[in-house]
Amino acid sequence: MSYKLLDGKDLAARMKKAMASEVETLTAEGIVPGLAVVIVGNDPASRIYVNSKKKDCAEVGIKSFEYALPEETSEEELLGLIDALNQDSAIDGILVQLPLPEHLDEAKVIRRINSEKDVDAFHPFNVGELMIGRPVFAPCTPAGVMELLNDAGINVAGKNCVVIGRSNIVGKPMAMLMLHDNATVTICHSKTRDLKAVCKEADILIAAIGKADYITADYVKEGAVVVDVGMNRNAEGKVTGDVDFPAVSKKASAITPVPGGVGPMTRAMLLKNTIKACNMHKKQSLS
Repeated sequence: MSYKLLDGKDLAARMKKAMASEVETLTAEGIVPGLAVVIVGNDPASRIYVNSKKKDCAEVGIKSFEYALPEETSEEELLGLIDALNQDSAIDGILVQLPLPEHLDEAKVIRRINSEKDVDAFHPFNVGELMIGRPVFAPCTPAGVMELLNDAGINVAGKNCVVIGRSNIVGKPMAMLMLHDNATVTICHSKTRDLKAVCKEADILIAAIGKADYITADYVKEGAVVVDVGMNRNAEGKVTGDVDFPAVSKKASAITPVPGGVGPMTRAMLLKNTIKACNMHKKQSLS
């Protein structure tokens, strides 16, 4: 069957164009949205992500502030920096690039970020607001997936949606967003019995497991929508997702590519959350 390609690169470009226009209006009023990105250590993947985020900010007119700290930075020093950024009125969003070096407590660091500047939506307050259906900020990757589906006219209401993966960053919030849009949701993980059989029941299948090409055609029912959140390198060193695209695309009605699917949407949603935070802070300062 022929499939619809869920092109995140194209949608992210359209969103960025609209956001650039919004930021231009804010800037004309003397308000410049600001995003602080904190990176600790020299993880090469983290450095690539941070550079991409800086480029995205420049594209839409958001001012980015980078804080690159050495690997041996103490928890006290990192928390002190976050406290200063929480107080800085030029900063609307704070993003601490994960993973952090092992000697730093990620949960403690995330809790220290002011929930109104938590544009990654990892703070327990924002997680709780998402759970009860009124998110201040939605986590960037799951929110990006929902934008992709909505843009393609794929309504999740009443659909059987299967999410493979139960991480706090993707799997759990993905399930919540779909549930709030009236999907029937199953979350699968390493202890799920007969994963293949569960996946074959899915109208919408979302793979977020971090295993290259793990989801083959026999996990997918004819005409399913398949969203691949994975970003891996296969044995040949080629970037690939969790889904065997050539095989699965023959059965899917719609599918995301890797790269160029969910990744650009994650970054676009970070910009959207930063602009939202800026508008919130602007209203507070006016009231």
